[in-house]
Amino acid sequence: MPLSLLSLMLVVFSLTTGEFVIAGILPDVAADLSVSVSAAGLLVAAYAVGMIVGGPVITIATARLARKPLIIGLVAVAVLANLGSAVAPNYAMLLITRGAAGLVVATFFAVAIATAVSTAPPDRQSAAVAKVALGMNLGIILGTPIGTLIGQSFGWRATFATVGVFAAGAVLMVLRFVPVPPVHATGPVLPELRVFANRDVQMAIALTAVGNVGLVMVFSYIAPLLTDVAGFADGAVPILLLVYGVGAVIGNFLGGWMADKSLLPSVAGLLGCLAAALTVMWAVGTDATSVAASTFVIGVFGFAIIPGMQTRVMATASAAPTLAIAVNASGFQLAAAFAGWLGGQVGDSALGLRSIYLVGALLTFAGLVIAVYMVHRDRRPVPAV
Repeated sequence: MPLSLLSLMLVVFSLTTGEFVIAGILPDVAADLSVSVSAAGLLVAAYAVGMIVGGPVITIATARLARKPLIIGLVAVAVLANLGSAVAPNYAMLLITRGAAGLVVATFFAVAIATAVSTAPPDRQSAAVAKVALGMNLGIILGTPIGTLIGQSFGWRATFATVGVFAAGAVLMVLRFVPVPPVHATGPVLPELRVFANRDVQMAIALTAVGNVGLVMVFSYIAPLLTDVAGFADGAVPILLLVYGVGAVIGNFLGGWMADKSLLPSVAGLLGCLAAALTVMWAVGTDATSVAASTFVIGVFGFAIIPGMQTRVMATASAAPTLAIAVNASGFQLAAAFAGWLGGQVGDSALGLRSIYLVGALLTFAGLVIAVYMVHRDRRPVPAV
C-alpha cells in the first residue's frame, strides 16, 4: 500500500475508533460523571449530530482551501476535541467535545477519499477508496476493543487521550507522505450546490442511505441477536464481532476490485447477496453454528458495497465531488439513526427480535431496486441531437 494511502487510512482508523469506542466505555463514563447510562448514550447522538451538521456546512465553508492544509486542520480539530474529551470536567463539557469531534469527520472522509482518487489511475480508483476505507473497518474491529481495554484498565479518559495522540501521529505521516495536489482554479461555492439537482447524484446518495440501512440496523442489535436469539454466551460476542470484522476487511478489498471492473452492476449484485444473507440469518437465527458462519458472510457483503457506492457519488458529482461525499456521509448518519430507532421498534413489537434480520433484508432489497434502476438508467441510449 502506498504510504500516502496508508497515512490517510491511519487517520480514518483513529477517527473511527473515536466514534465507536464510546459504546465500550459508556458505563464507566456514566458512573464517573454521575449520570444515567441513557444520558451517557446521548454522547453517541452528539457525535452523530456533529457529523450530520458538519458534513455539508464545514465542507462548504472550507471549499476554497487547499486540500493538504485542510486535512491537517480538520485532524487538528479532531485531536483537540478528543483531548478535550479526556479532560472534560463534567457531562455538559463532554457532550460539547463529542459534538465538536464529530463536526469535522464527514469533511475529512470526503477530502481523504477525493485525495486517494486523485492519486490513483482511472482503473484503480475504487481500489484506492477501499484502502482508505480499510481504516474504518480496522477502527471497528481493532480500535474499538483496544480502546475499550485501555478504558477499563486506565480509565475512560485515557481512551480519548490515546485516540487524540494516535490521530496526531497519523497526521504527521500525512504531512510527510501525502503529495500536494495541483492547484485548480475554483469559482463560487453556490454553483457547486447545483450538483445536487442532478438526478444521478440524488440517486447515488439515496443508494448509499437505503442500501446500508438494513445492515446497520442488524449490526446495531447484533449483541442481543447473538445472545438472546442464537443462544451464544456474552463472552462469545467479541469473538463473533472479530469474525464479522475479518469478513468486512475481505469484503472491502473485494468490493473495490469488483467496482473497478463494473461499478453499478457489481454494487447491485452485492446488494442482492447481502439481502439473501440477511434472509438466511433470519431463517437460521436460532442455530449457533449457522449464525456464526452468516456473521462472516454479512461482513463480507456489507462492506463490499461501500467502495462502489462512494466511487459512484464521486463519478456523478464531478463538479463538486468532495461536497457530495460529505453530504453522502451525513445521509448515511441519518440512515444509521433511523436504523437504530426502527430496530428498537421491530424488536419490541410482536414480531420479536429475530425479525430484525428479515426487516434488514427487505430494506437491503429496496437498495437493490435503486441500484437496478440506476443500471437501467445508465444503459438508456442518449438521444441524438
